[in-house]
Amino acid sequence: MNPIKQLFGQTAVYGMGIVLPRFLNFVFLTPFYTREFQLGEYGVITELYAYVVLLLIVLTYGMETGFFRFASNSEKKDTIYKSILISVFSTSALFVILINIFLKPVSGLLQYSGNPEYIQWLALIVALDAFTAIPFARIRLMNKAKRYATIRIVEIVVNIGLNLFFIKYCDENYESADWVRRIYNPDIGVGYVLISNLVATLVKTILLLPEILAVKRGSFQAVLLRKILKYSYPLLIAGLAGAVNEALDRTLLKHLMDSESNPMEQLGIYGANYKIAVLMTLYVQAFRYAAEPFFFSKSSERNARELYADVMKFYLIPALMIFLVVTLYIDVFKLFIGVNFREGVFIVPIVLMANLLIGVFFNLSIWYKLTNKTLIGAVLVITGALITIIINVVFVPVYGYVAAAWGHLVCYTVMILLSYLLSRKQFYIPYDLRRLSIYFVTIVGFFYIDKALTLSNNFIVDWIKPILIIAALTMFYIGERKSFKKYIST
Repeated sequence: MNPIKQLFGQTAVYGMGIVLPRFLNFVFLTPFYTREFQLGEYGVITELYAYVVLLLIVLTYGMETGFFRFASNSEKKDTIYKSILISVFSTSALFVILINIFLKPVSGLLQYSGNPEYIQWLALIVALDAFTAIPFARIRLMNKAKRYATIRIVEIVVNIGLNLFFIKYCDENYESADWVRRIYNPDIGVGYVLISNLVATLVKTILLLPEILAVKRGSFQAVLLRKILKYSYPLLIAGLAGAVNEALDRTLLKHLMDSESNPMEQLGIYGANYKIAVLMTLYVQAFRYAAEPFFFSKSSERNARELYADVMKFYLIPALMIFLVVTLYIDVFKLFIGVNFREGVFIVPIVLMANLLIGVFFNLSIWYKLTNKTLIGAVLVITGALITIIINVVFVPVYGYVAAAWGHLVCYTVMILLSYLLSRKQFYIPYDLRRLSIYFVTIVGFFYIDKALTLSNNFIVDWIKPILIIAALTMFYIGERKSFKKYIST
């Protein structure tokens, strides 16, 4: 089968498991939360789920990629799977135990002394997510994308249903129904977001039992595990630094801003508008899930490097179209969040572009993964993390969440430049920089044209938007018609 068609076919199916659940989360829960909760309450949700991003990296410690790297072309897949699954289960269980032992100081440090149960629930969610990441990796390696999608969709449907049940139905019927009073406590408040998530995560774990029980096959090998850990630990460092790039701003914001600025309310506004960039985030995630096993499986082919260069191009074209459509029709997309949150909508183009660059960096990262130089990858991402920390610490106290948004964009730009320069010497891939640059500059130019016209003439801007979209599609077709024929028609 044509490799590009195979990759994007898998991306589409994984999209059903990644994009659709998170899209449903955006369509149902983001409007719901930003209308049911106050700014500060939504700030709590934003902060707690930022910790999830950081903790998941720690508790999976690069073992997903390690599994793909060692199991892709190995006859010992079951042994590799069993060794990794037991390892991740052990560390996840230890994490939950430690959180419960040190619950009081941890909840105090995070400023949740009044609701330590939030931390307990969060720990269970993260531990189960980390553990189930390995069975999901097995499903991905076996190209069972439909099963992956089914489980993810069930998980999000359960989560959405329970959110609506607890936060809407139970709250409205608390006084009139005795059975509601027996199961619902209004004092828990936003904690029901975590409870709903925890139950949905348990359902997901049950559905993964066939993959979990497959651990019976193979044997646990400590020597093999040490070899995998040696490969994966730099990915833990890189992943943690990457999580710092992605989520640190939402955990630091309340500590960096003075109390008079209402930091939790500002965090709520930032988190809600960050969600508007969900289409880009979901596309990048679906692509990453399909691309990582794809890259490794094609590494031994004669034309692998040319294929990787084409993948970059075919990644960037849809990403640029998402950027253009969302920014041109931002007045429509902002309706997904509550009125009180819309004052921060101007950061959405910045967040969209930053998320687009995450995908570019992921494409570039294949050189150090294939050459086993993951430590260099860790250094690259740590550099980005340092940039993120510096920008947040220096500028967030002055400019608030606006500086946090720019921090994402600056850090990924630097990481891309450094990774590309290093790849030219270590593992050269013939990217078509000229054409990629033309596409990038043109789409950004279209964004600024629309922005300028919006400020000067509302009548013109009504019909210029579809013209810009058609022009962008035409440019991509003319520029890539040979590639389209090469990859799509075969």
